[in-house]
Amino acid sequence: MGETDWRALSEAEWRAWLTPAQYQILREKGTEPAFGGDLWDQHAPGVYACAGCGQELFRAQDKFDSGTGWPSFSDAIARERLELREDKSLLMSRTEVRCARCGGHLGHVFPDGPPPTNLRFCMNSAALSFKPQT
Repeated sequence: MGETDWRALSEAEWRAWLTPAQYQILREKGTEPAFGGDLWDQHAPGVYACAGCGQELFRAQDKFDSGTGWPSFSDAIARERLELREDKSLLMSRTEVRCARCGGHLGHVFPDGPPPTNLRFCMNSAALSFKPQT
């Protein structure tokens, strides 16, 4: 989509651009089942990007096995590429993680990750695309 103003896309345009699973997660704040996504057990070197707009968000070297069944990262490539918002849905308080470029819902961040950040960016596989290192 080149020089697209991602935040200006209509819901019809998003539906045409994304798969149904990507749309449900990125645009409707859905969650895929644990151990059900394509990337939770991915261990190859590379970069994880937003499946909506292609912005690179996480490096493979920051990925770790959290035991949760979702891709988990200890840090982002650059924190300004993420938007963090309070999420009080499901009778709990969490921090939602969105792509700062397109506003797509990626998952949540929790304070129970490994040092040095002690963060666990728990993402949905369908919200990400994997770009292998060449």
